[in-house]
Amino acid sequence: MILGRDLAEELTLRIASVGTLAGKTDSTHLVAPLKHFFDSRGYLLVDEIGVKDGKWTRKEILARYLLLRTVVDQGPDIKGIRMLLVEVLNKLYSHDIAILHEPLDFFRNIDTVVKVVKSSHESIKKARAEEWAKAEGSTPNRYSLIYGQSMRGLVSTRQVLEFCISRWGTPLAVPLILEQRGQSLVEFVERHESAELMSRDLKSNEEVGLGQVIGDKACHVFAKAYVHTYKMSYSITDAGWSPYSFELPLDSNAGRVLFGTGWLQCWADLSSYEKWDVIRKRAGKGGTDYIRVTNIRNQSIPKDKLGRSLLHKYDTVVRHHLKTRTRWSRVRIQEIPNAILLGTEYGIGDFDDGLLEIGLKYCKNHSNPDCGACPLSDICVGHTSRPDWIVGYRT
Repeated sequence: MILGRDLAEELTLRIASVGTLAGKTDSTHLVAPLKHFFDSRGYLLVDEIGVKDGKWTRKEILARYLLLRTVVDQGPDIKGIRMLLVEVLNKLYSHDIAILHEPLDFFRNIDTVVKVVKSSHESIKKARAEEWAKAEGSTPNRYSLIYGQSMRGLVSTRQVLEFCISRWGTPLAVPLILEQRGQSLVEFVERHESAELMSRDLKSNEEVGLGQVIGDKACHVFAKAYVHTYKMSYSITDAGWSPYSFELPLDSNAGRVLFGTGWLQCWADLSSYEKWDVIRKRAGKGGTDYIRVTNIRNQSIPKDKLGRSLLHKYDTVVRHHLKTRTRWSRVRIQEIPNAILLGTEYGIGDFDDGLLEIGLKYCKNHSNPDCGACPLSDICVGHTSRPDWIVGYRT
């Protein structure tokens, strides 16, 4: 079953419109050394990001924070992770350990860092474990924000040092190395022809790339924060730093909404997604099918599925905004939202904000999501005619 591109276009615009209404502030303004970068409502004072804050500009310090947050911001409880990040930074700065302004402070004071992270985690676990367990259908004793890398991916660990060095130390080492070379993080970021190319180099650069401590999704989250959320690239007029210049961050929330609504099925049938390992039969909780949407990356479809108008927009996005290909013969599914949004009032950041809003509030990862209250309920194929796409799949 392949649905029509008209549905995909309507869903994309509706999701993006939900994203524009979602809250635009987060916990960044609660970080003590960054508070004066924001107004009383928690919005960044964009016109003042060029102001010096010590020997660096506010823009540089904020970029360092966003890079750190992007790497740390993984795990089972995003709210708890954000609380941990804020609490640890505030405690370290209260001890004059200014790790955003002086990354070397992190390594000089690693003993204090480990103790602060451990104590902060213990207090956040007390505050969050029961609420998290209830929402996730788990038990409070399984709550952990301390994780390390294994052959299976990220796993909970008791080793606070491993967590500190890999998840905190690695992103802090990037601006430290760049500083020793006489370069800022902002200069490294903005030297790329597009936000998409920057996101890829952030992971793969042989000398300062983050490698296995960051995934493709997280790289795109950093690009989104830089371009969309905080508009730090506002002075760059090149299309490579436009609202369409980076790919959608593909995560479980995005996968759940894109599949349940039928957006993914507008471009390929279920057998194709199974072949691509996007759908794993009976690999989800309770014998459901598992959606691993990250495996859609670089999967392609024939270009005649787009239609002439959308195909022209796709060509413009790929060659002038993403700048990833000068010639192409097939359409990559993860780039289609950029093409649909090109020329509208929405950017890819709005689309991702909408997916997060819907995925976290309505299209939850269990058999009884709040479909009735969802703003997509009237056009969501899963809700209107294919409930098995909702109850039979998990992310």
